[in-house]
Amino acid sequence: MRKCFLALVVCVAVIGFAAVLAPPVSARPRATRASAAASSSCDRQCLHGFLDQYLKALAAHRPAGLPLAANYKFSENDVFLKVGDGLWNTITAMGPGGVEFADVPDGEVGYLDVVQEAKTNSPYAMRMKIAGGKITEIETVVARPSGLIGPPALDHFAKRNWFQGMLPENERSSRAKMIQLVNGYLDTLQRNNGTIHTTFDPDCNREENAMQSTNNPTYHIFPVTNLGCEGQFKTGYFYYDDRARSRGFPVVDVERGLILARVFLDHSGNVSNYTLTDGRKLVSPFRTPSSLCILELFKIRSGKIFQIEATMAAVPYNMPSVWSSR
Repeated sequence: MRKCFLALVVCVAVIGFAAVLAPPVSARPRATRASAAASSSCDRQCLHGFLDQYLKALAAHRPAGLPLAANYKFSENDVFLKVGDGLWNTITAMGPGGVEFADVPDGEVGYLDVVQEAKTNSPYAMRMKIAGGKITEIETVVARPSGLIGPPALDHFAKRNWFQGMLPENERSSRAKMIQLVNGYLDTLQRNNGTIHTTFDPDCNREENAMQSTNNPTYHIFPVTNLGCEGQFKTGYFYYDDRARSRGFPVVDVERGLILARVFLDHSGNVSNYTLTDGRKLVSPFRTPSSLCILELFKIRSGKIFQIEATMAAVPYNMPSVWSSR
């Protein structure tokens, strides 16, 4: 997961657009599913029902009527807001097909898509917790672009077939194994020195804010984009990533092999010149303190990391997570 110059792009993101008070010019069509019963149990269909209701309300700028718990918590880019604020004010369209996943045992549901504010498209990641028939937590990251790289198309995630469907049982991993693999990925990233602490599928690819940053020789944001996931880390390129902290794994969908991780990535700026394992000498792109707030979706297949989708936004250096304290 390398944040290199792409992270720099995120760090200069323009935050804030004029509020759009009219109904959205384009709303994501979603099938109506059975609404969740106000009970202690909520199966996959029930959780997706809550998600449908929330996304329809968001697209319409109408939070009234959502089944929010009295003490609900809602964040956008690691700042607590009231439901109805932030993206709720500015959204004008949503993609025609996002990525949905659910953690039935923990009552969590997650979603990836592209949203539009005015004429600007932004990758969007969120997760929501349901308890007692109420929405108790909503955590979102909106990766607003700086304009240095073209924004993704609204249908970006509708084309990502590898995140859809259920895994065959013989390709599934346990919850504990999935968390172990992703934790190992973050250990590999933190002060990356060429040592691998996880297991990658040979065909692993990673996207960062909807831009493919592996196996992409035409994408010159950083000098190892031509390599795959494991190959990049073996070079030690991401040595400037000081700390992958405040880790959490709020949505683990074993049946689909999807796990959503929360992480904050810190760059102290104290790394200047460094040498890759292949002998290349580089200068770190991070020479001032900065941090990224990230929601990152991993596809685990047959005990290996197969696909990665990072949605990340710049936050003040060393900003504490409002959701965890690790």
